[in-house]
Amino acid sequence: MTTVDLPAVSAIAAAVHVDYPEDAAVFAERLALYPQGCYVLAEEDGAGARIAGYLISHPWTFAQPPALNTMLGALPSPATTYYIHDIALLPAARRSGAAAAIVALLIRHAATIADNISLVAVGGTSPFWAAQGFARRAHPALDAKLASYGGDACYMSRALAGAPLAAPR
Repeated sequence: MTTVDLPAVSAIAAAVHVDYPEDAAVFAERLALYPQGCYVLAEEDGAGARIAGYLISHPWTFAQPPALNTMLGALPSPATTYYIHDIALLPAARRSGAAAAIVALLIRHAATIADNISLVAVGGTSPFWAAQGFARRAHPALDAKLASYGGDACYMSRALAGAPLAAPR
């Protein structure tokens, strides 16, 4: 992903995540803070390449997902998790294997940063994430933070490189 891609990323987010709106500035900040965790899915559509999806991720603090549509300011050092902020694919790109492929690539990258990878699953996506090896991590301290993501939101994580996963604090 580059800054040139940000208008397409915002348009995809608005189309795919209608119930989870985020300002364009949030995507721009994530890209500026950690460009190596930001990807786009380009597809040929006959008229050239178009962006059909994106993934935004970065190092973060375990069991402390950022509230929806908030600026981070900075990334923690050291990080205690590798956080998937968002993944979105236009309907035509779904079921292509692209999401599972980028998650597999991201897991390899995340293992160089932390001993786990985490996310907030929304919109009924927890079965997809469970198929990728993620498990729900329920903890009362997360309830208020997850409320900004909607009623079905759940915090999920996966241990990396055989490391045990610490309980949320």
